[in-house]
Amino acid sequence: MAISKSEGVSPTERLLAELCDRTFLRLWSYPNPCRDDGKELCDLLVVFENEVLIFFDRENRRFDQNPEDVDLAWRRWRKEVIDKQVATAHGAERYIRSGRSIYLDPQKNQPFPIPIDLSQVRCHKIVVAHGVKEACKRASSANVSGSLAISYDEKDERFDHPFFVQIDRKQPVHILDTENLEIALNELDTIFDFTAYLDAKLDAIQRHALSYCGEEDAIAHYFLNFDETKNRHMIGTLDAFETVHIGEGEWFDFERSEPYARRKAANQTSYFWDRLLQITSNNALKGVLGGNSKPFHGKSALHFMAMEPRFSRRGLSDFMLKSIRNFPESDEPLVRNVSLMPSFYEGTVYVFLQLKASDDLRNSETYREVRSGMLEIACGAAKLRMPAIKRVIGIATDAPKFAGKTNSEDLLLMEFEDWNAERRAYYEEAD
Repeated sequence: MAISKSEGVSPTERLLAELCDRTFLRLWSYPNPCRDDGKELCDLLVVFENEVLIFFDRENRRFDQNPEDVDLAWRRWRKEVIDKQVATAHGAERYIRSGRSIYLDPQKNQPFPIPIDLSQVRCHKIVVAHGVKEACKRASSANVSGSLAISYDEKDERFDHPFFVQIDRKQPVHILDTENLEIALNELDTIFDFTAYLDAKLDAIQRHALSYCGEEDAIAHYFLNFDETKNRHMIGTLDAFETVHIGEGEWFDFERSEPYARRKAANQTSYFWDRLLQITSNNALKGVLGGNSKPFHGKSALHFMAMEPRFSRRGLSDFMLKSIRNFPESDEPLVRNVSLMPSFYEGTVYVFLQLKASDDLRNSETYREVRSGMLEIACGAAKLRMPAIKRVIGIATDAPKFAGKTNSEDLLLMEFEDWNAERRAYYEEAD
């Protein structure tokens, strides 16, 4: 069944929806979901595996008038845009954890399509605040970007300065703003990378009080701070400091550095993987996805493909593009090319099947069935060659080197919990 999604109500909500569609993919990102009383739960909800991202987006233009009493204007702006949304975010998490129904529309005609496992759910609350970028810049010449400063510690009402947001570290909520929303969702642009960053922040907050001059500075610090022992990026330090502060301008310097330029260049081909995912996600939302992928009901090929982090998508895209370029020239009526590609996740491999078929075969009613059957055999053969693997994700397409402007894809998930002598014999004979 086709699924109709909201596109966001306000301009800032629509921007958030567009960014989240690109980062988390359209299949797992839903603007303006509703509670069982028809009222809005949050501005945007992302659900992927056990990760639930609860977004609130608020704009207040109070500072456009350049008020004389900046302290008073700040307190009123903060109450409306930050404090109320933080409280509402905690309420949204409680609602989700209660197990009550979620819908895509106020009329409750469309249930939220992604199941949430309440025993495993991890909620990340994110408030996106708009309306003070220029005021931040006016307030301090040191504020190079116009971002809000953030502190995760015990709240101290005596230390209430304009454009400095205090968040209770015992109930953390992530605060993004006009300046760094796009930075966060463009630089941490997979579900793996974005939640890994949020987890690194939460780890740091548990170790010590954390403050920084802008979320973009924390992101730069994260990219530049690598823990060799755990083979992951981190925030702060493992040393026993009570407080860690990330200074102004780390992002400004990082964005102009050679490592950043190399990283951006290396990522370019990886978006081939994203485009394939988006095409297939759109087909799923339209209700026309083929193969055995059932992305709204448990795990699917598309699900595992979306799990891949950005650096893994580089290698997968490079491999696929090389296979496409090297597809053999032949005048035979049916030519296939099969490539095996490793996943970031141990025990998982990809099978990439390209098929060049005559026009008569491609236009026949049985063509997709034939191609899907060949993909299944290729996935089974991968298990025969690598007995230790636990999962194969198959991707089949008409050879792009020879296809016209339109193409189609089949996805197949093959898992091997029930792998036995009978299944092995079947694929040995079919291979």
